[in-house]
Amino acid sequence: MYKVFVNDKPLFLTNHISKETDFQLFLLESIDIEQLIVKIFQNKINKAYLYHPDESLIMKTLKAKIPVCKAGGGLVYNKKREVLFIFRNGKWDLPKGGIEKGEEIEDTAKREVEEETGVNGLSISHKLQKTYHVFRRNGKYKLKITHWFEMQSDFEGTPQGQLEEGIEKVAWLNPEQIKEALKNSYENIKLLFEEETIVK
Repeated sequence: MYKVFVNDKPLFLTNHISKETDFQLFLLESIDIEQLIVKIFQNKINKAYLYHPDESLIMKTLKAKIPVCKAGGGLVYNKKREVLFIFRNGKWDLPKGGIEKGEEIEDTAKREVEEETGVNGLSISHKLQKTYHVFRRNGKYKLKITHWFEMQSDFEGTPQGQLEEGIEKVAWLNPEQIKEALKNSYENIKLLFEEETIVK
């Protein structure tokens, strides 16, 4: 099953029909995805399931219905095991950004962390899950697929937020501060920390 966030509300892509009743169920094959997204943005739908019988075709079917952009991001630890966060648009987030032509996704993730926070000396320790969310740009809805990587950094300086990206502050947060920050973050960022042991 995939979780795609639309305006921070979950859209579940699944090949199982369960007996819950607190959501609406649509057939992925025949749904007008844009109409569904608009209804979610207008708060007319809070939670929806998109059903497709073949799990291996679920994401392919969705990608055929909505333009996709690929991004890379980092969950970065320093030597004290604090995590690097950015604060933008009134919420705590992790550094990430779009892939450039000819770039490997790992390089995208490291470049974006460096550009958005000034933190360098990055090494990737392992790949985390991908997250999916729908956003609107120039009147068009797009599906952003972000590839996340856990990284380590021995950076000793003061992180600097990239102003032209609207980043108001950058901070290294310890496990207690992370719990607090996640109360004012995005659902797909919270998913990454469900994987990590620091906040469990």
